[in-house]
Amino acid sequence: MFKAFVFVVLLVGLLIPFAPVDAAGKATLPTFSDFITTVTNGQADTVQGVYVPGVFAYRVVAQPASDPAYISTLDGAVTQFSMAARYHVIGLVAHNNLAGASFSNLALGQEVFIVYGDGHVATYQVNQIARFRALQPSKVDSSFVDLSTNVTYFPGSIFKMFYQGDNHVTFQTCIAQDGNASWGRLFVTAVPVVSAYDSETRSVALRVP
Repeated sequence: MFKAFVFVVLLVGLLIPFAPVDAAGKATLPTFSDFITTVTNGQADTVQGVYVPGVFAYRVVAQPASDPAYISTLDGAVTQFSMAARYHVIGLVAHNNLAGASFSNLALGQEVFIVYGDGHVATYQVNQIARFRALQPSKVDSSFVDLSTNVTYFPGSIFKMFYQGDNHVTFQTCIAQDGNASWGRLFVTAVPVVSAYDSETRSVALRVP
């Protein structure tokens, strides 16, 4: 029950309206090595950045301990969902008129690089893209219909699908349609793979994409 409650609170955060701005990620991306330098802060156990070659490079912002609904309104930043981290899942959420606008550009098979505060990198690969329509978009406890299967799910079931299980990354944002910015939800997941960027010694092979 608590997990479902926190997830619903997160959905509230995504529904909070604010003034539209140009979506982040349209500018030329930094090289991967430059991006790592930018987000490195010496904190080995904290996620500080996410980089997808040719798609986006975002700083990762933590949720305040007292606010599980917090979602950053900073341009060029995504928010790490704290409850997901308890299940060893990296949940990255963003409004769909900010960084979340770029989530729809993710494609199956793409590499996702998670950068930690000491500069070491974990590599993932996109393995699932799921879109849902909210049956009652204005209500935070709305059920959702999977657009590919037409199956209906409650919020608690969606939490289990995308924020529990083996180590993975989940991107989440709203889907805007028919003039409704909260018409649906987009979830993109990525699973661990080994690449030239990964290192058990926490040093980084700076091959620039």
